Amino acid sequence: MRIVIIDDTGARASVLEDGLHEAGYDDIHVVQPSGAFVSRIERLVPDVVLMDLGSPSRDTLEEMLLVSRALAKPIAMFVDQSDDQMTAAAIDAGISAYVVDGLRKERVKPILDLAVGRFTAFARMQAELAEARTQLADRKVIDRAKAILMQQRGLNEQDAYTLLRTSAMNANKRMAEVAEALITASSLLGKGQP
Repeated sequence: MRIVIIDDTGARASVLEDGLHEAGYDDIHVVQPSGAFVSRIERLVPDVVLMDLGSPSRDTLEEMLLVSRALAKPIAMFVDQSDDQMTAAAIDAGISAYVVDGLRKERVKPILDLAVGRFTAFARMQAELAEARTQLADRKVIDRAKAILMQQRGLNEQDAYTLLRTSAMNANKRMAEVAEALITASSLLGKGQP
């Protein structure tokens, strides 16, 4: 597992490195948050990112939250102090573990495991949500296409569905694709849409 530590002070980064080495990780890279550091991190292709921010200013925190959005990787953020707004901003940015006053090497492994676990669970929920949205959108398109077939060809709902499904199978396409093409063609031919 490749781990990137974002830190601008060597002393705090060494605590994280010690904890990671003791947990058996050795592919560790420390990146200072200056210049084009996001692109440096992207080139490293990390599996996990640990951010050690100490006592960040609001600007620094916001910059780190942008990093979180850009990377789409499990991220654990260590800060010395926080407030409700910072915590909410971290959650909104997808930070997997937001740790206040918890920078000790013996805590690094459990927090790393937590960050990876939460990221995986969140990614799975996002994929399920995206799939549900796609299915809902597909159903709406198919329903519109069925209505067109029922109106234009005098079919009942089941026959319209069967015709769409058969056409999709024959064309080796998804039913939603065939339905969308039918809706577009109907619109172009001025047949109107139900």
